[in-house]
Amino acid sequence: MSIVTVQLGQCGNQIGFEVFDTLFRDSHCSQGLCSKRENEAYQASCKERFFREEENGVPVARAVLIDMEPKVINQTLSKAAQSGRWKYGQHTSFCQKQGSGNNWAYGYSVHGPKHEESIMNLIQTEVEKCDSLSGFFIIMSMAGGTGSGLGAFITQKLQDQYSSSLKMNQIIWPYGTGEVIVQNYNSILTLSHLYRSSDALLIHENDVVHKICAKRMNIKQISFRDLNRVLAHQLGSVFQPTHSEDSSFHYCRNPLGDLMEHLVPHPEFKMLGVRNIPQMSAESLAYSTFTWAGLLKHLRQMLISRAKMEEGIDWQVRPPLSGLPPIGKASAHKEPHFNTSLANLVILRGREVHSADVGGFRDAALYTSWLEPADAFSVWKTPRPFDKYEKSAALVSNSQLLVKPLDMVVGKAWNMFSSKAYIHQYTKFGMEEEDFLDSFTLLEQVVASYGSL
Repeated sequence: MSIVTVQLGQCGNQIGFEVFDTLFRDSHCSQGLCSKRENEAYQASCKERFFREEENGVPVARAVLIDMEPKVINQTLSKAAQSGRWKYGQHTSFCQKQGSGNNWAYGYSVHGPKHEESIMNLIQTEVEKCDSLSGFFIIMSMAGGTGSGLGAFITQKLQDQYSSSLKMNQIIWPYGTGEVIVQNYNSILTLSHLYRSSDALLIHENDVVHKICAKRMNIKQISFRDLNRVLAHQLGSVFQPTHSEDSSFHYCRNPLGDLMEHLVPHPEFKMLGVRNIPQMSAESLAYSTFTWAGLLKHLRQMLISRAKMEEGIDWQVRPPLSGLPPIGKASAHKEPHFNTSLANLVILRGREVHSADVGGFRDAALYTSWLEPADAFSVWKTPRPFDKYEKSAALVSNSQLLVKPLDMVVGKAWNMFSSKAYIHQYTKFGMEEEDFLDSFTLLEQVVASYGSL
């Protein structure tokens, strides 16, 4: 089954390019660690999901590119064409001459209704080229105007028009220090609207990706392209083909459906986070060896201690019911804050993958009391390595990982709203203060629901 990717705004289009490039390079690199037959099945499955064939033999990304300014789309189209490996389709992009000025209301209330017909026609044309549609993968930022406002509008229209198809929004969470003065408004409006129309929100925090570039990849001067490549690696490690627990011979056919089935058991809980291990520069990798036991031990501790990368894992945190004695003085007085999960999916790729023991993730103490671990935990595997790693693991988690950043964004937005700062920039495009209050109410309920797991 195929996924149609919708790339929105500068951020969405730049990340989208890196994602398709990563998927294509990975599926076409010759992997000596698995059989030729395995490699061919992997390639065919990746292509069915993300690419279609054109007459001249160059694969075409199943994507629609949308921005309100032409510069980034033109750069993205030409970069893909120049790669010689794959390209975007001829009539798959929509752009205008005027941006959204980092204003969510302008993207949602002005650009959205004005260009709805043209954009939805482009998406429909791409959908018609799929033999079988798994759903939509929508890549967008939530700090600016086009990705966030127009992204929320388009997701809503996709829900109206394709109600039986799944929609997953991949959202870039802005830097905490701020890129745009009204980013917290844009963020709460985006999240609250997507919570009503999307099936799952896959969230990446810019601050975390930046730290991975600095501390794991050893990059001295970090560019947006560096950030986007780390993001693309994480997304590729989730979306490239794998075998499910039920079938160890055939690749999963419905990537979005399988993800949602395992990770979103209740519509109140749809925020997903991704963790990868290992992540390191090629120079460091040359001197590193990994065991499944070591990788999974670290990944499990990253999950329960809310660590967002391997650096700085708190080994003091333990599941509350594990019955283990406390370590040191810190734990003697109080349990360090533990991350409770609703559902987890571990994806393992590489050599000797079938010897990997994921029993530590089946511990009932990791999960909320109203789900059995058998229902809350899944594992997918493939002996085919991903990217440059002989062994690698990804964790997609629906847990309390994102409660703190969400609570902070809502708090900052509320502080501005209570002093009526910048509200006029939104009301002049048809929004009302009531719309802000609805967003606060919905997101405070999300924070409370995750807090009570």
